[in-house]
Formats: sequence, C-alpha cells, structure tokens
Amino acid sequence: MEILLATFTTLFSVVNPFGAMPVFLTLTEDDTPTHRAGVALRACFYMVGVLTVSFFAGQYVLNFFGINIHHLRIAGGILLMRSAFDLLTPGGNRAKVSDATLEESMHKDDISFTPLAMPMLSGPGSMAVCIGLFTGKLSVPDMGLIVVGFCLVALAAYIILMSSLRLTRFLGRPGMAALARIMGFLTLAIGVNFLATAIVALFPGLSK
Repeated sequence: MEILLATFTTLFSVVNPFGAMPVFLTLTEDDTPTHRAGVALRACFYMVGVLTVSFFAGQYVLNFFGINIHHLRIAGGILLMRSAFDLLTPGGNRAKVSDATLEESMHKDDISFTPLAMPMLSGPGSMAVCIGLFTGKLSVPDMGLIVVGFCLVALAAYIILMSSLRLTRFLGRPGMAALARIMGFLTLAIGVNFLATAIVALFPGLSK
C-alpha cells in the first residue's frame, strides 16, 4: 500500500490533469458527451501506456546512452521545479501546448494521443518520474503495484476530464488559479526531493 500510495501521490501532482482541462474543453466543445467520453478514455489509456513504457524501458535507454539514474533525477528535479515555478508565478503559467499546436489539433479527427495524452497528461516531467521510480530492488509484485498506481492516476484524470466543465464553472478563474498554485507547490516539493536525493547519492559525504 505504501508503494501504491507513493506512486499515486507523486505522479498525480506531476501529471496535473487539472491543467489539461482548458485544452480538453477547447478541443471538444463541439463534440457530443459520448464522443468526449471516448476521447478522454483513450487519452488515459495512452497515458498509462506511455508511463508504463517509460517505467520499464527507461533504464535501458539510460544505459544505452551511458546516463546514470541519479543524473536523470537531477535533470528531472530541475524540470519539475521549472514547471512548478510556472504554476506558482502569477501570469507565468505557460501552457504545455502552443497556440499553433492547439490550432492544428482543432482540425484533427482524434486528439486523444496528441496533444491530450502527450504532452498534456504524460509529458517529460511525468516520464522522468516514472523512470526514476524503477530500481533493481523492486520485486515483481512491487512493479505491479506501481503500474496499478499509474492506472489509478489515469482513472482520476478521466474523472477530472469528464467533470471539467462543472469544475471550471464551480471554481471559476480564482479557484483554478489557486488550484494551479497548490499543484505547483506539490510539484516543487517533488522536484526538490528528486534533486536532493540524487545529490546525496552522488556525494555521500554531504549527508554526514
């Protein structure tokens, strides 16, 4: 349960499905509720697939390029901290999808994989977190629990996307801004943890 809870809480704030709500609403505003539900469901399935592949194959990619896992955690920590500062800074919350990409996506038949699953739900930050979760000490049941954690995050993302219209109306701009800052603060804490853990592992003398 500790592994499952740690995976869910760590990944949920990084995935931040609340940040995907505006893009989801914009790109599906003319769709029927059934079609909108299908898009959200496919996007969440794709997200689980991307995160699972990152979790299992990430180490092999790092080994191929000769990258140490602690180096990845430092890079991932910096990336998460940068994203967190964007969420915490008033007016500085840059969208994960550019205006040009958003305009192009409006003419696509299916937006579930891009831009919704990637990069909105499973971007570089969440992929870095998944790669960092993999260690040689994990047993097969532990790995299974981590994948279940991915599925729980996807389930939460699906519920949030399907409730995005009601949530946006209920929270309004002030509520959405406050929610972005909360998610940003949690992401910042995760980024600092990644950075500190990797630095201590690389320089053990610092912890004495």
